[in-house]
Amino acid sequence: MEEIADPTQKQVETRNNEAKGNLSSNLSETESIDKLPDEPEARYNRLKLFDKVIQKSLEKFIEQASFNRFASTFRPLYKKNPQKMKSIHKQFIEELRKNIQGDISRLIEEGRLEFKMNELDELESAAQNNTAPAWRPSGVPEKDFCSFLMPYYKKQEAYMRLELKNIQAENAALAQKVLAGRESVSQSGQLVSTALDEWKATVTEFERLTSSLGPADVFDV
Repeated sequence: MEEIADPTQKQVETRNNEAKGNLSSNLSETESIDKLPDEPEARYNRLKLFDKVIQKSLEKFIEQASFNRFASTFRPLYKKNPQKMKSIHKQFIEELRKNIQGDISRLIEEGRLEFKMNELDELESAAQNNTAPAWRPSGVPEKDFCSFLMPYYKKQEAYMRLELKNIQAENAALAQKVLAGRESVSQSGQLVSTALDEWKATVTEFERLTSSLGPADVFDV
């Protein structure tokens, strides 16, 4: 497709170049404020490299939305009102850049990128201070696989043993509670049986006394 040459293209590209690095300058200012004097230089370089890569990718993406391509896509509108088309393209580029930079900033914040890079610095520092030789495969897959899984299985075994011990202790406590409940029920049954026997004895004695009293003894005057 034939591209339309426009004298204002250089102006648009100049504005894009002036806007280039906004996110880079913002991150650099944030680094200069938050960066402690004794902060590792590796972290600063990582953030700087990340910002440089992001800005390079952003500029390549913005270049794909050049005014020539924009006008070629909307050729009828461009022919009717070129100045209006230039204004629309300018607003489009500004909003596109603003939205992309906002998304990048949110990703950096939500992904805790600086914290993760700090972790990388700590791992790097720990690796430098560790004089022990790093692990290397032995060349025997079975041996390497077992050496990787055995610590995990041992941890699982220790965990299961601890859980079994806790469950056994809980079962013993529950068994004691059940025995105590049975003893309480047995004692309650004995009390009820004793009270019933006493009540029966009282009724029997009352009936005996009642039968010993004749009608003449009751109504004789």
